[in-house]
Amino acid sequence: MAMAFKMATTGMWVTDECKNSFMEMKWKKVHRYIVFKIDEGSRLVKVDKVGGPGEGYADLAASLPKDDCRYAVFDFDFVTVDNCRKSKIFFIAWSPTASRIRAKILYATSKDGLRRALDGISYELQATDPAEMGFDVIQDRAK
Repeated sequence: MAMAFKMATTGMWVTDECKNSFMEMKWKKVHRYIVFKIDEGSRLVKVDKVGGPGEGYADLAASLPKDDCRYAVFDFDFVTVDNCRKSKIFFIAWSPTASRIRAKILYATSKDGLRRALDGISYELQATDPAEMGFDVIQDRAK
């Protein structure tokens, strides 16, 4: 299996599928969001779910588990006050209160390595509760 990038701090590997899916989202706009999951057994960061171009932020929020950590990237399209179409990519570190302590530590220590592997992220959010990553938060950060 080809590995794209090793995270030095935790010994986790980011698969090529993660980078390729991100590049498809960034350049080809074939995905609206991508959810990543750490497979503790194989020590790999893998793509867990991909949202199509017709899906929105509510679909991303609904796809995150209530009791386990995940990473996600979301391609937010908006129009500026000058009537220019823009796109910003958000990185979301999802660590709900109900998740295991071990998972929270693993995701927190692996986050920077994944961010470095995914070139082109504009903003980062860290959330433990759906209110901390609401659509209003995304809109406020992008402008």
